[in-house]
Amino acid sequence: MRDTVNLSGTIFLSKLIAQYAHLHSRTVGSKAEEYIRQLGIKTGEWLESFYSEKGQEWTPDQYARMIVDLKNSIGGHFEISEVHEDRVIVKATACPFGEAVHDAPHLCMMTSSVFGGVASRRMGYGKVNLRKRIALGDGGCEVAIYFKPTEEEEGIVYEDIPITPEQGDPFNWEEEAITALNNELRKSDEMVLELLKELERLREEVEEMKGNVSHRLRE
Repeated sequence: MRDTVNLSGTIFLSKLIAQYAHLHSRTVGSKAEEYIRQLGIKTGEWLESFYSEKGQEWTPDQYARMIVDLKNSIGGHFEISEVHEDRVIVKATACPFGEAVHDAPHLCMMTSSVFGGVASRRMGYGKVNLRKRIALGDGGCEVAIYFKPTEEEEGIVYEDIPITPEQGDPFNWEEEAITALNNELRKSDEMVLELLKELERLREEVEEMKGNVSHRLRE
């Protein structure tokens, strides 16, 4: 037994979140990515408050420095690759979720929605393309964020993102969103129960088959 292990609160939390996201994806399917997107948009607005006053517009360079500092502050290894008037490109050699991100690649939507939401609020428009992703086996991540509409490459568009009023809480979810989430979670619970019933039925069939085989062998 080793005297020490390379374990920290960050590693544990990353693994826990990744496993929860993996389970959520297995139970609700493609809708899991949309939940991550909405959470990322709201989280990004909250994180912006650590860098400047609400509503201030940024230059492309300020935007690039903010998203890189943000990612590195939570355990990633990001760096600025290119800065242009209409776009920014950043690269990474390590993900904040660590190796655990391989268990739940759709967590990359958190990066897309945080970057895109911030771009929409601070630059007026955001289009994010996750060109390379560690979660999918690439050697590193590469993300392009556009500040103007473009057909140059594909991506998820973020525009007209609501801004929380002063003294407001970006994590105050609309009642409709909570209701929709509750409905999906209820469906998830029902699906899990059905799976458990199916597993029990299969177990009983296997036991019955084993009994039949044993009976024939004794004859």
